[in-house]
Amino acid sequence: MLHTLQACIFDMDGIIVDTAEAHYQSWKKIAYSWGFEFSRAANQPLKGASRMHSLELLLEMLGVEKTNAEKEVICALKNDYYLASISELTKADVLPGVLNLLQELRSQSIKTALGSASRNAKRILQILELDHLFDAQVDGNDVHEGKPNPEVFQLAAARLHIAPERCLVIEDAAKGITAAKRAGMHTVGVGNPEELKGADLVLSTLEDMPWKSICTLLDKEGTETQAEREKLH
Repeated sequence: MLHTLQACIFDMDGIIVDTAEAHYQSWKKIAYSWGFEFSRAANQPLKGASRMHSLELLLEMLGVEKTNAEKEVICALKNDYYLASISELTKADVLPGVLNLLQELRSQSIKTALGSASRNAKRILQILELDHLFDAQVDGNDVHEGKPNPEVFQLAAARLHIAPERCLVIEDAAKGITAAKRAGMHTVGVGNPEELKGADLVLSTLEDMPWKSICTLLDKEGTETQAEREKLH
């Protein structure tokens, strides 16, 4: 694995920085303004989805109907709430292990890219002072379809000039893992194994996980999966 991978594509929310709470609180404000409570459990399906797709899911959940024009206004309001929440982010908010991993990838000539559904992802990279560590950046402004559509990762690979099968995607959402798999890429999920069953490898954190260790674990997982398949035949 270590010798075949040429690029690593990172999701933003939950991987580089944890802005999930800001997203949740923003949608909660929207729901509350309509007279509804919005729980963290109800927020789970929105994780990794684009802003408009998240709104569509929220409306369906609550049984609320809005015109297309109203949806655009709501999305803009949600974004205002979100931007206010993230305006105070600093480099100290970068999640453990991310900076070390990015620097290691650069030193080993492994290409790096951002692949996020968030329309604010590039802005957040600048706020965190990480943008110079990425060879390509793709966010919600660059694509027509959000995850689980593979477009965001396909475009990232194209901008890197790296074949999909030589790309590894690091994600924390099931939609993102599905998108990466549809793009024909290798996947590492970070978070709950039950929620990321489709990933090639699931880690609890990127802290103390250098590139070589990740590749070694991917190789081991792949070997064990192949052995299990052979037992079935």
